[in-house]
Amino acid sequence: MSFSYKKMICVALLTLTGGLALAEGRSYTEGAVTQVSWIRTKPGMFDAYMTWLGGERKKEMEAFLKAGIVVAYHVYSATPRSPQDADLILTVTYKNMAALDGLDDRTDAIDKQIFGSMDDANKGAISREQMRTVIGSELVRELISK
Repeated sequence: MSFSYKKMICVALLTLTGGLALAEGRSYTEGAVTQVSWIRTKPGMFDAYMTWLGGERKKEMEAFLKAGIVVAYHVYSATPRSPQDADLILTVTYKNMAALDGLDDRTDAIDKQIFGSMDDANKGAISREQMRTVIGSELVRELISK
């Protein structure tokens, strides 16, 4: 009985120290986190949506940049292969995953300054639904080779 107990302790120690060695030996470090959103504009609404992106959204994103909430944002065009594919890709980049903690509290305060109230900010979200469909969204993390 004591042999199997000692054996379990040895296996546990080897596993633990092996895990530490593995973490120290990674060939990369974790970098920025980017939210990627795939957007399909509705027929005839591309220019209207681009106007919104260059107006209200740009004002909001620039305020987030100034406040240090985001480190970058971009709009990319895409060539849809089917009616279900995106024609725009939006990205917002944060310094790291921790930058997402308490994000709503920090962005809501800025949105209130820009739009006057959260109700007014949310009205913009409703009007965007008439211009586009969000096909999907995901977070991706940059891995930086050492």
